[in-house]
Amino acid sequence: MERMRLLLVDDDQKFLSITKKSLEKRGHIVQTTSKGTEVFEKLQAQNIHVVVLDVKMSGMSGVEILKEIKKSSPLAQVIMLTGHGSVCGAAESLKFGAIDYLIKPVSIAELLQKAKEAFKKRQCLEQKIRDIQIRVLECQFN
Repeated sequence: MERMRLLLVDDDQKFLSITKKSLEKRGHIVQTTSKGTEVFEKLQAQNIHVVVLDVKMSGMSGVEILKEIKKSSPLAQVIMLTGHGSVCGAAESLKFGAIDYLIKPVSIAELLQKAKEAFKKRQCLEQKIRDIQIRVLECQFN
């Protein structure tokens, strides 16, 4: 079974360190960055399944990063994370393609559960794409 690959994006180094260690202990592959601009490099270098993205980032906002992720890596599932939750912020994030919106502090158990759900959705999308590709090939040979 494929291991889930996550990218944690947050300007809180303590959060990144603790969360990375906790998720790696549970067998997942975890990358981290505190810079929004590095997200796209990491997405290109690795086949990241799930991005956990802080809403409040220096430079680009989390929502701006989310929009760019969905353009460049549409299958990447994004979970927004914030310490300053709002209904408008959640609605905006979901509108632009986030799969979920969590408010800090979030337990590792809750974050992991949401990440597993996102990973499962990603796997379903990949399977649908493979099924369509097979049908197209079958049509070409019939």
